[in-house]
Amino acid sequence: MTHDLTADRDVLALSEPRPLTIAVPVEIRVYGHSTLFYWWPAWLFGFAAAAVSVGQDRLLSTSGTHQAGSALGLGYVSLLILLIIFTNVRLRGIYSIVLLISVAFMVVLFAWFGWWESIIRMIPYLSVQMNTEFYMVFSSALLCVWLLMFFIFDRTTYWRIRPGQMTIEHVIGGGAESFDTNSLRFQKLNSDLFRALLGLGTGDLQAIVGGQYGTTVNISNVVFAARKVRAIEKLIAVKPDVAI
Repeated sequence: MTHDLTADRDVLALSEPRPLTIAVPVEIRVYGHSTLFYWWPAWLFGFAAAAVSVGQDRLLSTSGTHQAGSALGLGYVSLLILLIIFTNVRLRGIYSIVLLISVAFMVVLFAWFGWWESIIRMIPYLSVQMNTEFYMVFSSALLCVWLLMFFIFDRTTYWRIRPGQMTIEHVIGGGAESFDTNSLRFQKLNSDLFRALLGLGTGDLQAIVGGQYGTTVNISNVVFAARKVRAIEKLIAVKPDVAI
């Protein structure tokens, strides 16, 4: 009889519904980056240009020609100018579309008046010569600075989000500032078209703490920003004693 009662209790215990436990990460760290993050095409193009320049030098030595074309140098200078403009001027949302339409209009306008032919005829007179050593030295220095910024200096300040709390951590100096996540609202700002292309999905995040008129915290140039926002929204929706 005692054995039957024990078996019944075991069956009831197994049949009782158990609370579901949702596995969420204990914390999420968000790192913002400087605008130098978008300069990776400069050092990548520089190394490619160095390889092309080596091939040109060998070709010129065999053919007896003394000077290479300036297309490679013009392309590199144009790339640097575009990077300077696009990394310092923000064009979000509709402004990016307006810029693209304006550029397309100018291209058509120049073609209508026949100005492109005059511009193309001027290009051979623009001589921009850079040797292989310049491409290698400049690109290597830029790559070293890029790696230092991305992996070291940009990580000296980061945002740590946990259930119930968001903390801004400063590695140098050991400072920290904490916020309650009960009224925290995270959002991804409108994308800058050119930065989104150069940053491979990078975007700016904004956290509003304390309601509509509370403290606003901006986090610039976050890699995989949309994915971070979705993960943070799931995390801050969990009560602190439920997270595992």
